[in-house]
Amino acid sequence: MNTNTNNGRVPFVQKMAFGAGHLVNNLFPGALGVFSFFLLTAFGIDPIYAGLLSAIPRFIDALSDPIIGFISDNTHSRWGRRRPFIFVGAILCGLFFIVQWQMDEKNGTVFNFWYFLICSILFILFNAIFATPLIGLGYEMTSDYKERTRLMGFSQTISQLAWMIVPWFWVLIADKNLFANQAEGVRKLSIVVGLICIVLGVLPALFCKEENTTPPENQAKLNLKNAFNNLKHLMKDMKNMSKNNPFMRLCGATFLVFNGFQMVSSFSFFIIVFYMFNGSYEQAGTLPAWFATISALATAFLVIPIVTFLANKFGKKNAFVISTIISIVGYVLKWWGFNPENPYMIFMPVPFIAFGLGGLFTLMMSMTADVCDLDELRNGLPRREGTFGAVYWWMVKLGQALALAIGGFVLEGVGFDQNAKVQSIETMHNLRIWDIIIPSVTAGLAILVMWNYDLSEERAIEIKKELEKRRAQN
Repeated sequence: MNTNTNNGRVPFVQKMAFGAGHLVNNLFPGALGVFSFFLLTAFGIDPIYAGLLSAIPRFIDALSDPIIGFISDNTHSRWGRRRPFIFVGAILCGLFFIVQWQMDEKNGTVFNFWYFLICSILFILFNAIFATPLIGLGYEMTSDYKERTRLMGFSQTISQLAWMIVPWFWVLIADKNLFANQAEGVRKLSIVVGLICIVLGVLPALFCKEENTTPPENQAKLNLKNAFNNLKHLMKDMKNMSKNNPFMRLCGATFLVFNGFQMVSSFSFFIIVFYMFNGSYEQAGTLPAWFATISALATAFLVIPIVTFLANKFGKKNAFVISTIISIVGYVLKWWGFNPENPYMIFMPVPFIAFGLGGLFTLMMSMTADVCDLDELRNGLPRREGTFGAVYWWMVKLGQALALAIGGFVLEGVGFDQNAKVQSIETMHNLRIWDIIIPSVTAGLAILVMWNYDLSEERAIEIKKELEKRRAQN
C-alpha cells in the first residue's frame, strides 16, 4: 500500500520539492559547461589540460554512479534509503562547486590544474551522492502508472528553468560593468550558483516521502567485510538489467535521441554566427542565448504538458513515437529557419525540436519506474530503483562523451576552422546538412528501437496487482 499519496497522487508540495532537486540536477551541469570554457580564456589552462580536466572526472563519475545506486538501494535508516544521501550530497556538492572555481589566474597552469582536478573529482563524487538517490526517489514516490508521468513531467518542467538561466551566464561573465575580468565573474557567479543549489537541493530530502517496500533482511549488508560480495551482487544486478528487454530499449532509445541531439548541439551556435552573421559575434549578440532560452521555455510550458497528456491518453510508447516524429519535423525546418535575411526565423523550428528532449526524459523516467516494478516481479527484493537510475544515466553520460567527440570529427570533416573569422560557403552548407541529418536519423532509429516495447499500461497494472498480492502474503 502506498502511504505517501492519495490514490496514487503525489502531493503538490512533494512535486515542488522533487522538481527543485531536478532543477539543481540541471543547473550544475549547465553552469559547469559554461564555466569550463573559461578555464582556457580566464585561467590560462592549456587546451590539452582542459580536456583532461573534463575527461577524468567524467570517468570517475561513470564508475561511481552504479556503486552509489547500489548503496542507496541497500541503505536502511530512520530517514529512509534516499533522503540522507540527498541532504548531505546537496550541501557538499554545492560547497565544492564553489570551491573548485575559486582559482587565481596568477597561480599558474600547473597549480590551477591540480587544484581544479582534485576539487572537481570531489564535486563529481558528492554530486553523484546527491543525484543518484534523487533519481531513485522519483521512481518510488508513486506506484500509479499515470501519476508517474505527471510527476516526471512536472519535475522536467521545473528543471527547464536551469536552461532558461544558463545561456545568460555567458553574457554576465563577459559584462565588464559587473566584473573586472572573466576570472572574477566565474568566481563570484559560482558562489551564487552553489548557494542556490544547496538551498534547492535539500528540499527533496526535507519534504519528499519515500516508500521502501524492501524489508532490511532482504537488503545487502553494507560494510567493509562484505565489500567484495557487495560488488559481486552489484555485477549480478547489472547483468539482470541487461536481460531486461524493456529497460534496454529505454536505454537504447535515450542513447540515440539524446546523443544525436548532443552531437550537433554546438552546430546551431556556429551556424548562427558564421552563416547568418558572417562570423560576427557582435552582430549575433544575444541571439544564441535567446535561442537556448526560448527552447527551454517551449519545452517547459508547451511540450511537457502535451507529452504528459498524450502519454496518459494513448500510452507512453505511443507518446514517445509521436513526440520524436514531431522533433524530426523540427530538425528539417532548421533548413529554412536559419535564414540570414530574417534572423528571427530561427525560433520557428524551436517548438518542434523541443519535443525531442522534452518528451524523451519525461517519458523515459516514467517508464523506468514501471520497469522497476517488472524487475521486482522477476527477481524479487530488494527494489533497485537507485541502481536502475544509475545505469540509465551512465548510458546517457557515456553516450554524451562519445557524441561530443564525434561532433568534433564532423566539424573537422566539413572543414570548419576554429581560428578563421569567416567560414567557406561549402563548409557552412555541409554543416547545415549534418545539423539536420544526424539528429533526424538517430531519432528515427530510436523509434525503431521502441516499436516493440511491450510494457503497456495494462501490463503495468497487472504487475502492480501481482506485487501487492505477493507483499500481502509476506
